[in-house]
Amino acid sequence: MEAQIKVKRFNPENGAKPFFQDYSIDVSEDSTILDGLIKIREEQDGTLALRCSCRASICGSCSMKVNGSAKLVCKTRIKEVSPQGETVTVEPMSNFPVIKDLVTEMDSFWSKVKSIDPYVKTNFEPEAEHIASNESMTHLLGVMNCIMCGACVSECTALEVDSTFTGPAALAKAYRFVADPRDEDKKERLGKLNESSGVWDCSRCLACVEVCPKDVAPMERIVKMRDLAIEEGYTNTSGFRHTESFSDSIKKHGRLDETRLALESTGLLNISGLIDLAVIGIKSLFKGKIPPPLPHKPKEADKVTNIAKRLDSEESEE
Repeated sequence: MEAQIKVKRFNPENGAKPFFQDYSIDVSEDSTILDGLIKIREEQDGTLALRCSCRASICGSCSMKVNGSAKLVCKTRIKEVSPQGETVTVEPMSNFPVIKDLVTEMDSFWSKVKSIDPYVKTNFEPEAEHIASNESMTHLLGVMNCIMCGACVSECTALEVDSTFTGPAALAKAYRFVADPRDEDKKERLGKLNESSGVWDCSRCLACVEVCPKDVAPMERIVKMRDLAIEEGYTNTSGFRHTESFSDSIKKHGRLDETRLALESTGLLNISGLIDLAVIGIKSLFKGKIPPPLPHKPKEADKVTNIAKRLDSEESEE
């Protein structure tokens, strides 16, 4: 079977801008994209740089963008993404500096994982071992499947606009310890994760859930930690105020009051934040994009408000 692979190339040593290079190779029906890339490197172009190791979707080394979406190329078959012989485009992961070709710099990734203290914290040494129930550890199996491939980070829309965001991989790893019954630092962990660049900076776009090769579902772990932080009393954050204002607006008006949402999310006593918000408001005003101060009432708004109130009461009962 002939496969057409377009690879994004970049070599900082020669100062050239990134460019795409096309390759045509003969592969078997069950060949993976990694098989194809290795064949290109070994038989056609020895200058092609890529990172790989186990070739069995265990080590997480070979995460790349395939046709615009992050995947483990050792797990992705060419036939799967090119059923009719279409050209397969392979690029380095997004949200990572590129070292060369398909190899990305992972230092920031690992520093963020390190920042969440990825180990169980206890205040005493047990006589034998720390005991945990089967149920509690079974719950953690999903998140412990993470192989640190970085696919979720590559797709993270929050990281695209804010590189300080802790990111889905590190936050999913944080949940692994927050939810571990043996860990005795839960409240402190949640307090740290509740700060700027933590759990509230996730945009809930589901991109990380869609591309994760191990079904870790990072976004779901992040949302759960928001709930846990609120339960622990961490409510003085723009994220919590945002959710409360959003919910209250829907229950009262049947639609979102954008002006009120911005003010209440920032905090009515947060003077510096309100000044920053005023600057944004002035710019929006001149561009004709400022929302109306009093939102119009939509048709059949009562139906929306009743649904919102009913959902709120059901959550309270749970």
